[in-house]
This record gives sequence, structure tokens and C-alpha cells, in this order.
Amino acid sequence: MTTTLTKTRRPHKVTRPEEPNGSRPAARRRNWLGGLAGWLWLAVVAVPLYWTLITSLKDRSRYYASNPLVPSADPTLDNYRMVVESDFLQYFVNSVVVTAGAVIPAVLVSFMAAYAIVRGWRMRVLRAVNGLFLMGLAIPLQATVIPLYLIIIKLHLYDSLPALILPSIAFAIPLSVLVLANFIRDVPKELFDSMRVDGATEWTTLWRLAAPLTRPAILTVSIFNALTIWNGFLLPLVLTQSPDRRTLPLALWTFQGQYGVNVPAVLAAVVLTTLPVLVLYAFGRRQLLSGLTAGFSR
Repeated sequence: MTTTLTKTRRPHKVTRPEEPNGSRPAARRRNWLGGLAGWLWLAVVAVPLYWTLITSLKDRSRYYASNPLVPSADPTLDNYRMVVESDFLQYFVNSVVVTAGAVIPAVLVSFMAAYAIVRGWRMRVLRAVNGLFLMGLAIPLQATVIPLYLIIIKLHLYDSLPALILPSIAFAIPLSVLVLANFIRDVPKELFDSMRVDGATEWTTLWRLAAPLTRPAILTVSIFNALTIWNGFLLPLVLTQSPDRRTLPLALWTFQGQYGVNVPAVLAAVVLTTLPVLVLYAFGRRQLLSGLTAGFSR
């Protein structure tokens, strides 16, 4: 009788391929430096916000006698009450009217212009219009203050809200056309051809096909233009004079006297002015970032 002895096989240890010397420490070092840079940038952004918030809760008489970065032992809301009682609601309504009155027409005109440029690119007129829009991106607002002032005076619109709305529309269109045209250009041509075969007009194709497919771009340019117009200061400063025509950024001057500045009240007004922007950005942050990135990278 013979017996066979079998040796138990031990599982082989799988060895990882050798990595080049210094590769893993270098990767760790890069991550560590990136994290440190991120925390430093967070501090740069957070410290001014922290200082603004705690200063808005301080009393004016104790502002200069206390440490700027130490919260007040007895915070007060008197500064916010003062801001609200100083026609803040009127300034808020003016900003809303100017922002909505400029963003809605600008986005509509830009969307239709971008559609016409993409669909009729072979026409010389539309190519010239596209070049005109691109030239508008190279003209800064500060260079047009004097011509704008003279045009508004000739139109008898000085010291009125339309005087702020019309230039805001003009300066919002070039960038909006660029972003929207990039999105519409990425829509497959076969979809447009199928709509034409089904007997759809260009107007129907515009609103039934192009508009739903470019909704992220429309939201992107709407949010971006709303933030820009809401924070605008130069146009209200030059084209308005009456206190009841002021917008929120210009209304901050209300708390600046001849011989001093009520810093806590100014910062309370800044906080109230920034709240609508933060709410809008919180709801549209994802659309804004993804839309701008896709619009310029495609």
C-alpha cells in the first residue's frame, strides 16, 4: 500500500510593482502643500467676512476702542435697525427693478441672437453681428461713461431707473451671446434637420428645441448678469442724482458723513446688501460654475 504525500500549497504573496523611488513621498508632499494652500485661501476669504459680521453688531462708540477681531461682549442690532429705517426698502426695490429689468431682456435678446448666429453662420451680416458682439467684450464700462451720460441726457432719461437699465442691457449682451452661442453650436445638427422635416418653423425650433437643451447656459448667464448688475456702482453714481433713485451699492454712501464714517452701520448695510446675492448664488452655484466651464471649454 502506497501513500502519496501532498504538500499544502501556500498562497503566493502578490507583490506590487515597484514604484519609482520618491514617487509616493512626492505625491504626499503635493497633497500636503495643496491642502495648506487651501486653508490659507479659506482664511483670506473668511477673515474679512468674520470681521464684517462682528463689526456690524458693535456699537459705534465702542468700535474704535475695541479690538477689531474680537466680538463685542454685548452685541446690538441697532445698526441694522438704523439701516432699515434709512429707506433701505426703497433702495432694495430699485435694485430689484434694475436687475430684473436688465437681465430678462438681455438674456432673451442674447438667446435669439446666438441662435441666429449659429444657424445662419454663412450669412455675412450675421458674421458681422457676431464680430460686433465680440468687440463689445473689449470695451470696458469706464471708457463709455461720458458718451453714456450724453446719450442719457439727450434722451431725457437722466435720474431715472431706465437710465440704469438700458446700459446694463447693452453691456450684458456680448458675454451672454458668446456663452449661449457655444451651447447652441453643440446641439446636434440632426435634431434641427428633423424639426425642419416635421414642418417646424425657426421660431418653433428656437423655443421647442434650442431653449430646453441650452437651459443650463440660460441660467448661467442670467445668474452671472444678475450678480454683476446688482453690484453695479458706477452707473448709478453717474446717471442718478435723487436719493429715491439710488440702488443698494450707492446707498452705502448714506452712512458716510462729512467728518466721519459710521463703520458699523456701513457694514450692517453691506451684510443686508449681500444676503440676496448669497441666496441667489447658493441656489445657482452649480449651474453657474458648470455652465461657464462648459461654455468656454466646448
